[in-house]
Amino acid sequence: MPANVALHFDRVSTRGDHNDLRLRIGPHHHKCDSYYLAIDESPTAPGGLGSRLARLLEQWGAQVTKLTDGGGTAYLPYDFSDQCTAWLRVSSPDGQTAEVQAGWSSIEAWGICPSDYLSTAPDVVDFDPIAGARVESSLIELTARIDANRTTLAATGP
Repeated sequence: MPANVALHFDRVSTRGDHNDLRLRIGPHHHKCDSYYLAIDESPTAPGGLGSRLARLLEQWGAQVTKLTDGGGTAYLPYDFSDQCTAWLRVSSPDGQTAEVQAGWSSIEAWGICPSDYLSTAPDVVDFDPIAGARVESSLIELTARIDANRTTLAATGP
C-alpha cells in the first residue's frame, strides 16, 4: 500500500447513517454520511454498504486511470448531502503526476446515484476548494491508494 499518498477514505462506524465515513486528505479530516449510498436504488448498486462504497471507489479508480492517457481533470464524489456534494478534484497536467484537492459543489445529492455518478461528474463547474485539503502524487500511486481503500471498504461488509 503506498504510504506516501496522504489520502484515505474509510468507515469510522458500521452503523451506516450519519458521520460514519471519513475522508483524510493531507492534514484535513472530513466526516461524512453513507445515507445516499445506502438508499441508492440504481441497478448498478450492489448489496451491502461495504460493496456500495467499493463500487464508488471502483469508479474513482477508473476515472484516475483515464487521466494516464495524457492528463486532464476528474471529479470524484465522497460526500452526498441534500443541498450539496463534496468532491475530490484530480488534476493531471501530464498523465503522470496529479494534484488532488477536496472541495464542494452545489450539486444536490438527491439527483445522483452514487453507484453510477459518472454522468454527473462533468456538471461540477462550481468547485469550491477546501483550504489545506490537498495532496500531490503520481497517478500510479494514487490509483494504488484508491484500490487499497476500495479493498478495505469492500471487506467492511454490510
